[in-house]
Amino acid sequence: MIKAGKSSAITLAEKCTSILASGWHGTLNTIKADAKGSKGDIYSSKVKYFVCKGKPYIWLPEEDLHNVNAIIDERGSFAVSSPFPGPLLHLLRSIKKLPARVALVGDITHLKDEKAKAATEKLRETISTAERALSELSYPVSQILTCSSSSPRGSANHLNAVLDGTGKYSVYKFNPSLCMYIDGKGIIQEINMEDFLKAKADPLSEYAAGLIDGINRSEERRRALVLFCITFLKLNAKDALIVRMDRKGFDVLGKVMDTSTGEYRWKELRFSFNAAEEARDVESFVMKLIQMERHAVTTISRISGIR
Repeated sequence: MIKAGKSSAITLAEKCTSILASGWHGTLNTIKADAKGSKGDIYSSKVKYFVCKGKPYIWLPEEDLHNVNAIIDERGSFAVSSPFPGPLLHLLRSIKKLPARVALVGDITHLKDEKAKAATEKLRETISTAERALSELSYPVSQILTCSSSSPRGSANHLNAVLDGTGKYSVYKFNPSLCMYIDGKGIIQEINMEDFLKAKADPLSEYAAGLIDGINRSEERRRALVLFCITFLKLNAKDALIVRMDRKGFDVLGKVMDTSTGEYRWKELRFSFNAAEEARDVESFVMKLIQMERHAVTTISRISGIR
């Protein structure tokens, strides 16, 4: 069920594509421009986007200064952070860790007429597909998502705003030439562009934020994470929150005892599935958590003599 020894994880390129796929807003940076050309100063703002074939498509309000900047100079950068809602974000801040981020450097291309229409229709189709898939989720998955502070419809709620006709938007495609992954400690790693463009988002990325928040807001499920630390990793733990999940396993921040001092400290831990048992989708991932919980409860009961 859980593989011992060296942890397995998805590649950095897959982490980058998964972060992009799991979000709906990011920070766009372009070079400020005036009548004389680029000034060299940077203009930044939060923008809405979705990913198609590995590239972000960005919707900018027509009054946004990026529209003027891109006419003079198409160079830009785009950054997206892993969505860490609720109690997890507060904990990360308290231990001075940041959400992992992906930063892209490249050109921003204004899509006009038929290309803009095609991108908008693709967005509409993507939202419709996501909402249909959400309605077909099983009860165990839906129950976790319902506990989340954010809507189970996730990005669809926010991206529908660019389709409802209440505002005027210009559509842009971001063409990356450089990709960087920034981990929770602020360490930057450049990603091979060929690997990035070939990488596919993890199958759990669409629901990851909702599942993580739903699990972390449930005392029962957090107790289950503590049992995982005790039974699978043989660690003395008294609290735990889930941080990341992917088809190969999941990461937990566990408050575990430091054997050298006897004090409890937050430590990042990895639970890896056996290679033949990777989670192919969100349903199989949640079922694995349920199986792990049953195994952990049985193990604790046997050790304590409870029947």
